[in-house]
Amino acid sequence: MDFSSLLDFFKNFETGKVFQQLQDLKLGELIHNPWFLGTIAVIAVIAMIMRWRVLLALVLSVTGFVALISYTLDQETQVQRLNDASILVFVGGFVCLLILVIYLLFIKGE
Repeated sequence: MDFSSLLDFFKNFETGKVFQQLQDLKLGELIHNPWFLGTIAVIAVIAMIMRWRVLLALVLSVTGFVALISYTLDQETQVQRLNDASILVFVGGFVCLLILVIYLLFIKGE
């Protein structure tokens, strides 16, 4: 990888293009898919029973983050308006997920 390809990567890494790529992934369909939710629930229950806290934290954080992204993109959030309610929900949800992961990984004991 040379320097020019690295510059091209960062030129294409703009906020508008990232949001467009996230919308093209159709995360909203994934989070409402019963097979996806069932699989995630089974993995989470197995992780809780086997006391695999890292796997449980990973599953909950990824699923929660996908749900937050789906909600934010469904609301057609504008990046220019930082006091938008959906941005506040996204930030608050992300903070809650971060606290949950920190609790599961570092605070909760056996």
